[in-house]
Amino acid sequence: MSQVKIPESMPKWMADHMRRYLETNGADGHLWDSTPVGGPGLLPTLLLTTKGRKSGEPQTLPLLYGRTDTGFVIIGSKGGAPKHPGWYLNLQADPMVHVQVAAEHHDCRARLTSGEERTRLWDQMAKMYPPFVDYQAKTDREIPVIALDKV
Repeated sequence: MSQVKIPESMPKWMADHMRRYLETNGADGHLWDSTPVGGPGLLPTLLLTTKGRKSGEPQTLPLLYGRTDTGFVIIGSKGGAPKHPGWYLNLQADPMVHVQVAAEHHDCRARLTSGEERTRLWDQMAKMYPPFVDYQAKTDREIPVIALDKV
């Protein structure tokens, strides 16, 4: 994995979180305090690296995650915005991603879940971070639930 660049356009709180994650190999940044944004407290985050669909350059950001039998699950909420997050569009163009979970590194294949699997994983993530339910209520789009299967 090449050196991760933190974009200047990234919100300061997110850039600070990523910096802590990277500088301590996940020891500090793995857990994120969600209370300032209405969450229940410390929650696990991973670093997701996608290939930019336009630039072709690696793009990395922290996301809340849960574990699955085959890897991890993430939610494309974008806080309930009307459009999908850029990282989701990137993985639609190229589903091969890199994931850092604390000090562990994994190559994964991203896939959109559906049906019973989506419902089960959505419920798992909404239980962990209840604001996901509010985000879904704010938007007309179905918020993507993405499985990251280790390869």
